[in-house]
Amino acid sequence: MRKHLLATLATLGMLTTAPFALANPIEIQVNNTMSEGGSESAAVERFAEYLEEKAPGRFDVRPFLAGSLGGENAVLELLNLGQTQLSITGGNWRQQYAPEYDAITVPFVFTTWEEVDAYMESPSGQALVEQAESQGGLKYFGLQHRGPRHMTANKEIHTPDDLEGFRLRLPSLPVWLEVWEEIGAQVVNVPAPEIYLAMQTGQVDGHENSLSSPYTRRLWEVQDYLIMTSHVQFPWSWVASSRWWDGLEAEDQALIEEAIDVARQYGSEQERELDEFYLEALQEEGMTVIEPDVAPFREAALPAIDRVMADMAEGVREDALGHQDP
Repeated sequence: MRKHLLATLATLGMLTTAPFALANPIEIQVNNTMSEGGSESAAVERFAEYLEEKAPGRFDVRPFLAGSLGGENAVLELLNLGQTQLSITGGNWRQQYAPEYDAITVPFVFTTWEEVDAYMESPSGQALVEQAESQGGLKYFGLQHRGPRHMTANKEIHTPDDLEGFRLRLPSLPVWLEVWEEIGAQVVNVPAPEIYLAMQTGQVDGHENSLSSPYTRRLWEVQDYLIMTSHVQFPWSWVASSRWWDGLEAEDQALIEEAIDVARQYGSEQERELDEFYLEALQEEGMTVIEPDVAPFREAALPAIDRVMADMAEGVREDALGHQDP
């Protein structure tokens, strides 16, 4: 009777020796607003590969890139509701759930990734994570580094004095507008798709962004200089829906967290390589690189930084700016 049953199951394709084949795979949607081909999609691919290497057939990783399920705020809401599983998200989660601890968004506070990582390990950084997890229904895993933001310009910029009357394109982020106005720039809000035309027609004199912006937008045709200010280190963050996460077995949680750590490091490495490529390519296209002393820019920005941080939680300024104390 047993032999007959086994033979019948084999015939119907219901018997297999593959690991986890009798269990439904765990679906993991991984969201990101960037299109395929960058360090973000490379990290998602590495995440999926690692899980498949360690537990074949156990997980079904489904990338949702280019904002397939909506922008960052929409995905944060889906995570809160447990309707999607994982996201490589930008800074909205910090601003939405713990703005009083979000020193990372303020320009000229951090100029290296080591400083950002140290802040996230500080009491203020840990409070940021705890509050965002509680209010947003999130599980935070860590940062993935992105290329720092610099300036492009149609003239040489060496000191804050060179920004007098300089029309700088900025996104409509109040903190950024306040800091750059304090330094001396005349800030102009232009939609991202119109940046090239605004430079071509003289509506703006420059902009700030990671090096992917002047490269992908061919800004060497309308801008002559790269000003390496590294004024914002704006990371990606890997976060999961706590509703989904808390329903997983401990063994699966451990493996997923391990895969995320591998993917974060891989994505950060890919981003460094891309940033080096962009810098070299932009120079080859004729742009001149200027590496100014950033200290005078930070000093000029300090009154605005102090105003912004005065509205933040106690201890944030000390934890964020401690690395600059003499």
